[in-house]
Amino acid sequence: MKYLHLDQSFAPFEPSIAFESFVFNGGEPHIKILEESVGTEITITHRLNSFNDVGLLLIATDALLRMDVQLINVLIPYFPAARQDRIMVAGESLSVKVYTDILNAQNYNQITVFDPHSEVTPALLTNVKTIHNYDFVKQCLGHIKEEVILISPDGGALKKIYKVSEYLGGIQVVECSKKRDVKTGKLSGFRVYEDDLQRKHCVIVDDICDGGGTFLGLATALKEKNAGKLSLIVSHGIFSKGFEALTTSFDTVFTTNSFRDIEEENIVQIPVV
Repeated sequence: MKYLHLDQSFAPFEPSIAFESFVFNGGEPHIKILEESVGTEITITHRLNSFNDVGLLLIATDALLRMDVQLINVLIPYFPAARQDRIMVAGESLSVKVYTDILNAQNYNQITVFDPHSEVTPALLTNVKTIHNYDFVKQCLGHIKEEVILISPDGGALKKIYKVSEYLGGIQVVECSKKRDVKTGKLSGFRVYEDDLQRKHCVIVDDICDGGGTFLGLATALKEKNAGKLSLIVSHGIFSKGFEALTTSFDTVFTTNSFRDIEEENIVQIPVV
């Protein structure tokens, strides 16, 4: 098996096929594979953070097929638009289906994704393999090294967090909820469904941290219910509003390198694979 790592800073397997890539002045991505023969089966890895990243993946796929590669696998650690998996208000697109349709049209041998936001993404993808967050969470708890309570931030995370708890031997789960205005995105009404957390180390587990508003609101609500230390485990760390507020509210924030590379105090980054 040979690998083509389109994001040179995300290279989980060795060695990578040599290539050159750039973006034309008109905005179009370009690639040139530098090896004359690459074999019959290739795995492409790429972090898809923009449509140009998708474009590079597609033209790389075309280049490999023109070199008589028979089987192409793809590792996409953070699946784009996975949060846009339903129509909330009139006029929106079902964005996740746009991405899955594009990828399915390539007839990949296998598409591997890490901890997708919901069951919609793997349901829409053909030949999909899902890497669950179970081992990632286990590694994070290995860093903490003390008894914890797992915190479900909202109803959408419930099913997944109970599976994590079962995998880890039945760690206690506390359920929480929030209200979101679907038109404005404003969050309010954070609730913790436990009267007294008894100063235990509370660990919020979720798939994505974007701006972090959900977790900051929950941190306050958990402290009001007598939480001890607070940690945050998120599979995909976007951190669009930076780290200061999060590292102030949480003793440790854990994430992976699925979206970006991070070097920040009190942020522990664990490789996806």
